[in-house]
Amino acid sequence: MGQLDGRVAIITGGARGQGAAEGRRFASEGATVYLTDVLVEEGTATAAEIGGTFLEHDVTDVDQWKVVVERVLDEAGRVDILVNNAGILQFLTMTETSLDVWNRIVAINQTGVFLGMQAVAPAMKAQKSGNIVNISSVAAYKGGSACFAYTATKWAVRGMTKGAAQELGPFGIRVNSVHPGIIDTPMMAGTPLEELGKGVPLGRYASADEVAKLVLWLASDESAYATGAEFVLDGGLTT
Repeated sequence: MGQLDGRVAIITGGARGQGAAEGRRFASEGATVYLTDVLVEEGTATAAEIGGTFLEHDVTDVDQWKVVVERVLDEAGRVDILVNNAGILQFLTMTETSLDVWNRIVAINQTGVFLGMQAVAPAMKAQKSGNIVNISSVAAYKGGSACFAYTATKWAVRGMTKGAAQELGPFGIRVNSVHPGIIDTPMMAGTPLEELGKGVPLGRYASADEVAKLVLWLASDESAYATGAEFVLDGGLTT
């Protein structure tokens, strides 16, 4: 018996990296998994691999969110879990960040999370249960001059999670945030992972599957009394 038997999950940014790892974990634990992404070829392949469904989806578009949730409800009859995983990273300081770049990062990393929570809330309220996991970052715990806009959005996700948890808790809906540290994903391509890992108290970087294990726990009944909380997975980086 799987931890997510009978559950229906939407995972954004599910084509690769952490989203794909979460999809694999969820599917292996019995969930019906919908992966969404703008990366159609990779997303289709990942969904086929795990036995899930891929939906092309821009998380910044409110109408596309409506289409995704309606499709899931039509096919599966419910939506139990939303993992707001989609995100982008650019290494630019505050003075280097153009307004266009700022708006794009905010739209995906912050507004996408907001729209996702809004989109699934009515169905979750109606069924009096639900679980939302927002992927933030350890960047939400300190200043980040090297990736200014990214850091700003991850602080925002941390705060939005708490506000949504307060609002949705009376309806049986839990909302938590996950704050990964240095993780081996395509988003970190080009960075010196080995060197960065040496600066972590545990002496290494983590795999996407290690994040997926934590997200699975939060999505399951094993964490039934956790909401509005922050779960840091960084090998001690922020201690």
